[in-house]
Amino acid sequence: MDIRREDLLAKKRRKQWITGIAIGLLSVGAILGAAQLRPAPPLVERSSLWLDTVKRGEMLREVRGPGTLVPKEIRWITAETNAHVERIVVKPGAQVKADTVLLELSNPEVQEQLASALAAVTAAHADNAAKKMSLENQLLDQKANYAQVESDYESARLEAEAKKELAQKGVIPQIQFRQIQLTADQRKVRMDIERERIAKFHETVAAQIDADRARLGQLETTLALRRRQVDALHVKAGIAGVLQQVPVQEGQQVTAGTNLARVARPDVLRAELRVAETQAKDVAIGQDVKVDTRNGIVAGKVERIDPAVQNGTVQVDVDLSGELPPGARPDLSIEGTIQIERLDNVVYMGRPAFGQPNSDVRLFRVNADGNIAERVPVRLGRSSVNLIEVTKGLNPGDKVVLSDTTTWDAYDRIRLN
Repeated sequence: MDIRREDLLAKKRRKQWITGIAIGLLSVGAILGAAQLRPAPPLVERSSLWLDTVKRGEMLREVRGPGTLVPKEIRWITAETNAHVERIVVKPGAQVKADTVLLELSNPEVQEQLASALAAVTAAHADNAAKKMSLENQLLDQKANYAQVESDYESARLEAEAKKELAQKGVIPQIQFRQIQLTADQRKVRMDIERERIAKFHETVAAQIDADRARLGQLETTLALRRRQVDALHVKAGIAGVLQQVPVQEGQQVTAGTNLARVARPDVLRAELRVAETQAKDVAIGQDVKVDTRNGIVAGKVERIDPAVQNGTVQVDVDLSGELPPGARPDLSIEGTIQIERLDNVVYMGRPAFGQPNSDVRLFRVNADGNIAERVPVRLGRSSVNLIEVTKGLNPGDKVVLSDTTTWDAYDRIRLN
């Protein structure tokens, strides 16, 4: 007969409870431990990273921008009058001299105006010559009249002097002498009037000649204008250089002021750089510039900074002082580097992929063994094209990762292979 033992059943249940609690505690501990563990650092090929060493010393701040070479001396030739384009003599790209005829224009009205102006000047010259002769004749008449009056006065004066002694001796009556004396005085007054009249006539002649000369000058100015307009129908280069553009066609009717041609000197060039507006604030006139023409480096200096911003860039004009390399020509694409300033005894490194001036970033710093890189906070300062100042977080000799590390944003450490 089997006897049921309650004490064995109780022991068995107790043992099961203890085992379950132990397993639960172990599971919770494992979960908590796993939660506290950091993810394993990923393995990265060292050759795929851009590494640089932090240095201390002199750092040259630079600003870089693309641009083009443009002629320093450009001459746009415009139409003097309304005209018809008869013939294009020289095509763009040709070497020209100052007196080279580029285009031939026609305007019959300008020819007629030249003939009218020439006739007016000729007539004015003839009128002036006739008037001058007339005035000279009048002046001669005035002088002849003055000579007669002067002669009459001298006769009266001599007679008065001769009769004075006779009147004093009583040979002739005193009243007769007084009449002779009065006649001499009257003739003297008339002589003074005639002398003054001649002087006034001289002034009148000079004034009339000046007025005629001014009118003639106006007519000659008009004649010179008409001649220049006729000469301008043969469009000349004006300077020695290269004909760059002829924006008109044969048979076209053009108005005064229309651009007919552009001539430039290809041997005298300057650089026009486009600098990002965020970097243009540090650019100043007179700073040194190195211009890369893809065929050599040319030295220059900043000569002008455009006050306006266009498409996020500022135009900077550079006066080239060095000799241009072979192949340098207008509209050639170039790249210029402007030297902003030299910083002495600063901590600097290569510019990281997303490092902006005066900002805080987190960079991977390689440990002494060179197999682990760990993120550290870094404070950046002033920047250049390829270099940037480090104000906090790194020391000279530290090796850091400068390439893009967004792939490992979830990790604070990476392993280098």
